[in-house]
Amino acid sequence: MKTHVIVFPGSNCDRDVAVAIQNIIGSSPEMVWHKDSTINQSDLIVVPGGFSYGDYLRCGAMASTSPIMKSVIENANKGVPVMGICNGFQILIESGLLQGALMRNSSLSFICRDIIIKPTNTKTMFTNKSTISKMPIAHNEGNYFANSNQIKEIEDNDQIAFQYCDENGDINSHSNPNGSINNIAGVFNKSKNVLGMMPHPERAAESIHGCDDGRNIFESLLS
Repeated sequence: MKTHVIVFPGSNCDRDVAVAIQNIIGSSPEMVWHKDSTINQSDLIVVPGGFSYGDYLRCGAMASTSPIMKSVIENANKGVPVMGICNGFQILIESGLLQGALMRNSSLSFICRDIIIKPTNTKTMFTNKSTISKMPIAHNEGNYFANSNQIKEIEDNDQIAFQYCDENGDINSHSNPNGSINNIAGVFNKSKNVLGMMPHPERAAESIHGCDDGRNIFESLLS
């Protein structure tokens, strides 16, 4: 399985993703600098978390104009799996690959803690092995928003990937860490080959992390 991880100035989870891919998928990804222009023959492209360009202007906005994103978009449109995690989710939204927007957390504070999510659609390449899982979040702008027409379209097309929930799998306001509409923690594009999510599966991919629930997403891709 040939994988690629995009690296932007300010990325801080690119190596974490690389280690998770190596441990779970069994091969080291190619690290692609944001100023490169081409990605060839990829089975998975990951846009990792971090603070690309220091989150100046608007999170992900500057990174979405990097030269490599043209190739990421072209590959995504050809059906290549693309996963954006945290800041990567923001970049995919800014580049137009995913619908919606990511706003300031409702608390107006940076949040760094473990949360629980449940898969809403388990019939995709990213979620076929997913269950209720614990993963960390670390973001200031993770409050997912879409207008009523977009939400209806996303729901009708089963594009909600994950929702924040409690330990019993119940979706409620108490389990929503950032104010996201409908407790949305991750979404797909219409073709389900592009996933954006705020939680960090790569930070919960080994027992040494205290939890390895994040393995499910990478194992889903393998299967």
